[in-house]
Amino acid sequence: MGSLSPAITSNLILPAKTVDRTFFHGLIGSVFACPGDRPNMIRLCKRSRRCVAFAGKNPMSAIDFSDPEWKSKFEDDFEKRFNIPHMRDIFPDAVSYPSTFCLRMRTPVSEEFAKGYPSDEEWHGYINNNDRVLLKVIRYSSPTSAGAECIDPDCTWVEQWIHRAGPREKIYFKPEDVKAAIITCGGLCPGLNDVIRQIVITLEIYGVKKIVGIPFGYRGFGKELAEIPLSRKVVQNVHLSGGSLLGVSRGGPNVSEIVDSMQERGINMLFVLGGNGTHAGANAIHNELRKRGLKVAVVGVPKTIDNDILLMDKTFGFDTAVEEAQRAINSAYIEAHSAYRGVGIVKLMGRSSGFIAMQAALASGQIDICLIPEVPFELHGPHGVLKHLKYLLETKGSAVICVAEGAGQSFVEKTNAKDASGNTVLGDIGVHIQQEIKKYFKEIGDPADVKYIDPTYMIRACRANASDGILCTVLGQNALSYYLTAA
Repeated sequence: MGSLSPAITSNLILPAKTVDRTFFHGLIGSVFACPGDRPNMIRLCKRSRRCVAFAGKNPMSAIDFSDPEWKSKFEDDFEKRFNIPHMRDIFPDAVSYPSTFCLRMRTPVSEEFAKGYPSDEEWHGYINNNDRVLLKVIRYSSPTSAGAECIDPDCTWVEQWIHRAGPREKIYFKPEDVKAAIITCGGLCPGLNDVIRQIVITLEIYGVKKIVGIPFGYRGFGKELAEIPLSRKVVQNVHLSGGSLLGVSRGGPNVSEIVDSMQERGINMLFVLGGNGTHAGANAIHNELRKRGLKVAVVGVPKTIDNDILLMDKTFGFDTAVEEAQRAINSAYIEAHSAYRGVGIVKLMGRSSGFIAMQAALASGQIDICLIPEVPFELHGPHGVLKHLKYLLETKGSAVICVAEGAGQSFVEKTNAKDASGNTVLGDIGVHIQQEIKKYFKEIGDPADVKYIDPTYMIRACRANASDGILCTVLGQNALSYYLTAA
């Protein structure tokens, strides 16, 4: 096996084997480890979706807390589960070279340098392979503390460490022998072009000359679509636009055909930007490459506008989405506030988690009711949304509701339909709430002027803001800095 496919975060790296649904499960400010190579892993989730993964059928039987060594065993097991494969684990005779990456050298590597691989031993900008990032920084004293995440009943402090991303002093790919390909899959997200741009720029800093983009996701590996040559000149200003320079799609050829195409094209480094379905595909490509014994690096850069990837404080595109959502919320507020007994409804993205809806609501200060997947709610009854809405109209004269797309799915007609990425097609909770509100107030004989806004595609198609732009730069650089080293 020469393929290495962990997913990259801004300051840490986690194995791409955690790319099933649990990998992208929504959390609120929490962290949990759930490796996909443990088929008997189960999750325990509170209503807030704070989860802890345990091996076995019963979490209490998963860890023997009477064992005085349980803590060290848990930490050792965690370290093993998140161990990053090294090139030499696969190819013991793999040759290393001094890194060609240095922030002091702003021009690409050329033959003018001695031996073609200049080494700057005085520069202390490299990451040691033993560097780690501590996942949890809050030490809870009791399980009853607000937001507490405890492994044992006494809330014992357990250290959980993840590999640190960044450039290593040794690399295992000769830049002149690398043909790197970049691919963007799934839906659009602010910042895709920023990540593409930084990967290309960093590749050139290392000295890589052959860089291509695969158009329209995995479909681009078909014979009918030609790869797109990339260089710093091509991507220099691409971050000033939304969308993806390479285009996106869902689905594509089967794994064997994709790997065949990679072999034919001479691609030995693949950068995959996408969500859970995309990374499941990347992991399958990784396994096929391993089966064929090919020395190819598969690099995953996690993408989700919903901000619901495990172990990551923030995903790129999220800040921009929250910022852009303010326009829709403000419009809904103006419509509701200007009407007699007006109700404004805004539906925002968030399949399994309500981070965008929640933070957009907090930032705006104009939302009266925020509905997210993590918190169950009722529409009817004495404690239902409609009853509270009636109270708001009687006391305030207007109200604004913000709802995440994945909220209240129990109220809408279920469908067995799947999209090309394998995700369940959700019912439209926004339209359902709009109809229920109109029906409710008509039945009780009270007027209500309801306006519904769905800004989904407007939000995800815009360019990244400054905050996301910086995060994308870090992600793009760390993705490459780590994988040329393959360590």
